[in-house]
Amino acid sequence: MNDEQVIADLHSRWMFGWERNEGDAPFDFRRTFDEFYDFSSPDVRLYDDFDPEQRVAKTAAGYGSIWEPNFHKMVSAHHAVDDGPHVIADHDLAASTLTFVARITMPDVTTDIRTTTSLVWRRTPDGWRIVREHNSTTVLPTGKLDGRLPAPEAL
Repeated sequence: MNDEQVIADLHSRWMFGWERNEGDAPFDFRRTFDEFYDFSSPDVRLYDDFDPEQRVAKTAAGYGSIWEPNFHKMVSAHHAVDDGPHVIADHDLAASTLTFVARITMPDVTTDIRTTTSLVWRRTPDGWRIVREHNSTTVLPTGKLDGRLPAPEAL
């Protein structure tokens, strides 16, 4: 595979790393995403506007600390690719974009979303790793993803 294909595969697998099924083991960001994020880089910047506090994490571990509490409470999260991934790669840096839809089920509410994610990857001795992330999310009308993703009662 060429670099563009490798990054496309990584980005798709990264997205499905966020999948959760009822009864899964507790979410462990480092264990789930160790092969994707650069946990040792001093210049990581990771942002997702779905975070109510709109924080920018400067480490992969810090980013995990944003998401782990919510994922521990989550009943399920199911995703589907809507567009992409689209990749450009050159030497030691690459960028990819992918749009996905997801149904996030918490104990008291189910939310359908569409997210456009942009990742910057750096080639390291261990392979390509994420050093920049920007996600922009739109909450969709309730039930918008019916038929595309499992219904909450089917989970």
